Formats: sequence, structure tokens, C-alpha cells
Amino acid sequence: MTATRWHDVADVTALHRAARDRIVDAAARALAARGRFTIVLAGGGTPRGVYRLLRAEAAAWRAWHVYFGDERCLPVDDAERNSRVAAQTWLDHVAIPAGQIHAIAGELGPRAGAEAYARLLAVEPAAFDLVLLGLGEDGHTASLFPGQVWDGADALAVYDAPKPPPQRISLSAARLSRAREVLFLVDGLGKLDAVARWQAGEALPAAAIDPAAGVDVLLTVTPSARSAD
Repeated sequence: MTATRWHDVADVTALHRAARDRIVDAAARALAARGRFTIVLAGGGTPRGVYRLLRAEAAAWRAWHVYFGDERCLPVDDAERNSRVAAQTWLDHVAIPAGQIHAIAGELGPRAGAEAYARLLAVEPAAFDLVLLGLGEDGHTASLFPGQVWDGADALAVYDAPKPPPQRISLSAARLSRAREVLFLVDGLGKLDAVARWQAGEALPAAAIDPAAGVDVLLTVTPSARSAD
């Protein structure tokens, strides 16, 4: 069973800073070992503060290769696209070559977009250096939802997500698990139940991410917080 290491932080600002530091450290290790750094970005609101902090870093951006854990099937310029958020808050402001930022073509629709990204991922056969993930109130991560298929191809077509938009594309649990490091970012009282269920061993999508090195979870709330209210 994958080791899950829980790291409590004081608040969302501390979470953003801790995540920024872990990303910068992971990049330094990857560059020293292999001369390149591959990172998978998470969507949702929590990572945005991390991305803003990364803009100020004097990193070796030209050695970074950016992928995405999931995407919404929306037009390219839609403000709700994960790739659009990452571009506006971070990627458009640093010197990562455009050809090394690998957005998911959600505008193609679930099936065609997933097939296209699976072909792209086949060219990146090695483990990702770092995968960033979030946690939904129902225990989902990326666009892997309870009661749905989490594995198969490296990239999956999602047609009936329980939160809008229903059509999405997601890396599979197995592909997300092919990583040297996995870091979950968890903030908000609404995540308490999901955290408690995960810690209790329930088969949630988040728990299906099982890299050999285990996963680290930065969180601002813990189930014990409920008893303190």
C-alpha cells in the first residue's frame, strides 16, 4: 500500500509557500540528475496561489517541461480551462519554451482530446518528476471521480463528470502514479470528509494514486479540526 505522508500547514498562504518550495526543490534535483524537469499541473483554485509565487522564481525555465493532469472540454480561450489559468497566472510570465508546455486539447472533445494526449504522453515514457494534484469534496482528483473509470489508457475521456462541465479529459490513475514525487494540495473545510475517508482507507480516486515513493499531502485542515469547532 502506498505511503501517504500528511503535512499540516497553518493556512492557505503557508500551503502556497510550502508547495512553491517543494516544486523548486524537485526541479533542482531533477536538473542535477537528468538535466530536465517534468511537472504535471493541477487545476482548481488552490494551485493558483502557488503558480503566482513561481512567477518570481529565478528558475532554469528552459529546462522545464509542463503537462496537465486534466482539462475541461471548453474552447481554448475559456477562462475555466486549466491551461488558461496556468498561463495567465504563471506560464505566460516565464521563459519556458512554448513547445515544452503541453496543454490538453479539450476543445477537441473528450475522445479525440484524450487520444491526442495519450499519443503525446507516449513520447514521454519516463516517470514525471513531480505531479501536483488537488482533492475534491467527493474524493476526486484530476478528473477521476468516484464510481467512474480511473484507468485504461494514459489519458481518459470523461463524459459525465458530476460537476460542470461534464465533459473532460484526465490522466489516468496509473499514469499519474508514474512519478518520482506526487504532491496533493488540500485546502478548505469542505474537504474534511474526503480527508477523513482517505485516511480511513476508503477506495477514493485520490487513494488510487500510488507511486513507488508514496505521496505527500499538504493540508490546511484535518479531521480533528471538526472536534475543535
